[in-house]
Amino acid sequence: MTKDLTAAKRYAKALYEVAAESGITEQAIAELKEAVTVLAHPELELVLGHPNIDANVKTDLLRRIFEGQVSEAVLNLLRILVERKRALLIPAVCDEFVRIAGEALGRTEAVVYSPMPLSEQETASIKASFGAVTGKSIQVTNIVDQSLLGGIKVRIGDTLYDGSLSGKLKRLEKTLQASQVM
Repeated sequence: MTKDLTAAKRYAKALYEVAAESGITEQAIAELKEAVTVLAHPELELVLGHPNIDANVKTDLLRRIFEGQVSEAVLNLLRILVERKRALLIPAVCDEFVRIAGEALGRTEAVVYSPMPLSEQETASIKASFGAVTGKSIQVTNIVDQSLLGGIKVRIGDTLYDGSLSGKLKRLEKTLQASQVM
């Protein structure tokens, strides 16, 4: 798995260099996210990941789906990944590309898990709070997780900020157990 993540980072960095040089970084972020959504269709995943289907058939399929819809840089990246039998890396490459581009643009993505959809005011508050913590502009993606009883969890990169009710209870339990040991 580490080898795949290393490869995803390499491809993402290469795409970032091309996109930045061409001045299409923002466009490439949107296009790559859309491509991941389209390619997540189970039948497309099956075709692109199938070892017995010729790479030319797969790249022709990509061209027909995305030509005129995405930039040449994104289309070339998708084509190269499919030709090199790394189509399953496309979502990881997208995540890494968004991270790299975000760092360069002074922003980062926060995935916020909440028991109900966030209001605009709550989203703005989260952006402000975590913007102050990270020193970056925050883009919020809200995921409704009904297993949370209350509070929120925020994932920014590899860091998880757990403000959920269950997380607070677990920390309280650990504190009480630690005080009983002494």
